[in-house]
Amino acid sequence: MATLLRKILPFEKSTPVDDEISIEYSFAIEYHGPPINFDIPKLVPVDVDRLPTAAEVSSSFSLNDMPLPVIQPIVKINPVNQKLPRDKKLSSKSGSARKSIVHPGLSTELSVTVDSLDSLSKGIDVGHGGVGSPEIQEISDVSNETPPGHVRRPSVVTFREPEPCDVEESDSSETESIIYDELPVARNDKKGSCYRCLKGNRLTGKEICIVCNAKYCYKCVLRSMGSMPEGRKCITCIGKKINESRRGSLGKRSRLLERLLGELEVQRVMKSEKACEANQLPPQLVVVNGEPLTQDELQVLQTCQNPPEKLKPGFYWYDKLSGFWGKEGHGPCQIITAQLNVGAHIKSNASNGNTNIIVNNRVITKKELWILKLAGVHCEGNPSYWLSADGSYQEEGQNNIKGPIWDKMGIKLFCTLLSLPVPPNTVNPSGEDASQSTREKQALPKILLVGYPKSGTSTIYKQAKILYNISFSESERQSIKSMIQSNLYGYLAILLQGRERFEEEIFQEDRKRQTADGSGSPGGASQIDGKTKYSFSPRLKAFSDWLIQVMVSGNLEVMFPAATREYAPFIGELLNDAAFQATYNRRHELEMLPRIATYFLERAVEISRTDYEPSDMDIVYAEGITSSNGLSCMEFSFPQIEREIANDGYEHDPSARYRLIRLHPSSLGQKCKWLEMFEDIDIVLFSVSMTDYDEFSLDSNGVLANKMLASKQLFESIVTHPTFEKKNFLLLLNKADLLEEKIEQVPLTRCEWFHDFNPVISHNYYNCSNNRNNNTSLSQSAFQYIATKFKRLFNSLTDRKLYVSMVTGLEPDSVDEALRYCRHILKWNETENSLVNTEMSSTDIEASSTS
Repeated sequence: MATLLRKILPFEKSTPVDDEISIEYSFAIEYHGPPINFDIPKLVPVDVDRLPTAAEVSSSFSLNDMPLPVIQPIVKINPVNQKLPRDKKLSSKSGSARKSIVHPGLSTELSVTVDSLDSLSKGIDVGHGGVGSPEIQEISDVSNETPPGHVRRPSVVTFREPEPCDVEESDSSETESIIYDELPVARNDKKGSCYRCLKGNRLTGKEICIVCNAKYCYKCVLRSMGSMPEGRKCITCIGKKINESRRGSLGKRSRLLERLLGELEVQRVMKSEKACEANQLPPQLVVVNGEPLTQDELQVLQTCQNPPEKLKPGFYWYDKLSGFWGKEGHGPCQIITAQLNVGAHIKSNASNGNTNIIVNNRVITKKELWILKLAGVHCEGNPSYWLSADGSYQEEGQNNIKGPIWDKMGIKLFCTLLSLPVPPNTVNPSGEDASQSTREKQALPKILLVGYPKSGTSTIYKQAKILYNISFSESERQSIKSMIQSNLYGYLAILLQGRERFEEEIFQEDRKRQTADGSGSPGGASQIDGKTKYSFSPRLKAFSDWLIQVMVSGNLEVMFPAATREYAPFIGELLNDAAFQATYNRRHELEMLPRIATYFLERAVEISRTDYEPSDMDIVYAEGITSSNGLSCMEFSFPQIEREIANDGYEHDPSARYRLIRLHPSSLGQKCKWLEMFEDIDIVLFSVSMTDYDEFSLDSNGVLANKMLASKQLFESIVTHPTFEKKNFLLLLNKADLLEEKIEQVPLTRCEWFHDFNPVISHNYYNCSNNRNNNTSLSQSAFQYIATKFKRLFNSLTDRKLYVSMVTGLEPDSVDEALRYCRHILKWNETENSLVNTEMSSTDIEASSTS
């Protein structure tokens, strides 16, 4: 290296050059990368052997008299990303890295140190890659098979194609090569910093290379990725295969990219990223039924009418007859197009089933067996069936086709609950639609109704069914009847427990009075012969003890309504008893007794009869929809009203139908994993009971928690779920009528989340003679305050707008108004999307006309 420096430096300026001088430098290499659309400096390669020595150079010699390559200082490689082989490590004595360079114009190999040419670089123009400069390229390794080890600032040098007169001809065995062997330097202590500028942290937004996972900040993305001809790849990664862990992000734009580029440019980058040949899935990595796919088979699989979703390298099984598709060793996860000529024949143990029931030569899983039984398929005796793509089936060896199973009531609903796939549409083997109604059903806007337990979702759902003339099926009515009768005995048990408490209070008061008077005579003014007004006869006392014991043991739903016929005679006798009447008059002191209990207790004799049939009002007032409180679904349409067009300015189609899905929070599963089933939902209705601010319940861990805070926590988990990333939310603040009564007795500040509630009430509030108006003003302030708290929470989580509506679930008009507001939101969203698409189309037309 010292010899090379002595040849380059002028004689009068030359100084003794030590071999251990630490000067950083960078050698130029020929650029091999994507084409560029602007001019770059063209320099002639330097033949070191032809350089004059210091003795041959005059005193006026200048570096500007000789063309030299553009040199930019190197930034050392991060040791986390690249570990050097043992034979390439440098001794601690030199403290510098070495490079071996072989150039077609050089006859010998040069071995030089990294720490050199620092002073020389000051007199040479340094080439900086500007924004969008795809001519910048860094070579980090000779082999293309290993991922590149990225430096934080790419080393940039560009040569033009050498002319024949520039360099001497060399042997064919001599090829241009550069072997980088750099000593890594410890990276900045900041974790999550940019790979180029070493600034930022984990919270700083970054774009990630889909090949090497290098992360770049807002300022360094274009400098590191250039014009992105193959998508989000570092310039040095262009042409390389992507990291398979990043395949799921192909074509999915990021917020940083949307801020950095225009809409059309982002679309171009995403299109290039998905269409680039280097980014395509290698067919040999996809194994179907034990056989790797060919390129043609992969093409058929990806371009069929219903292709596998999020296809990644792995082992899969495919049932060609029915279209069932799943990962090897697991149950089916999707139903794709049937009769595709891909992979080998399916194996019997493909899904690792253990039911001994064979469908299309595959042993099915237990969940699939449950669905077959629900569909009425005979499964006794370990039979074998053939199942076709449309759901029709027949037993092996017989010519009796039955089904299709997908038309059976509730099959698709139970498949959804069990995480089993359902057909995307009813198709025949040729792939054509079976009916127009199927397409219309898929296009229905879907509304998901969720909320914390006792928040009123079941009441809203049942009220909607009655409002829009959706009749309850016979099985639903029988289920609700059983639930009402079972709940009735539960209400009675709570009252009987209260009777015992009230009776014991009288005994304690009498004992205290006797102690204070000093009299030892038993009894008192409130007792006659040791009995109080809350005392039962022996017959009712025995029934009371038994019923309380059943309720405490948790067997109330097991005993009733089956035991209704036997114990119904006790109901009339109990209601007419003076002790029970005295307890009923103090029912408001029993916190365990819900408010709706009064409605059913006043009709207890009628409800306890075996021939009882619940009315629509009984169904609305009943707690829950079914005993399981799982998933419920209905389709409905809004009847046209005259005032509607004048209010919102839209003319709605009265024949348009909607699908309302009510999901109980207990059906969400751990960490709301069941929400993934509802990715096609158009809007989410989240119900919150405004009276929960001072109430408590046991959470999943058995800890007593405030119900309003628990509802807030559930709201956060649903809002931030990836499935609902860009979905609209309508917050239903329910039980407005109960809040109006409760707010005067219990302050809203009982909930720690509402500690700063301090309503500003007008002077008329204090002078108003009507106490109901006072309560209304305070409840309206509480509603606005709660709505604001949830709006701010939603905006902080999603940076979007939250819609809010006040609801009273027991009032039909209130529910109708809230659901119509939901329809307006869907209409606004549809109009907004159409405007955006129109603007994009006009922009494309203008751009094409300009070009």
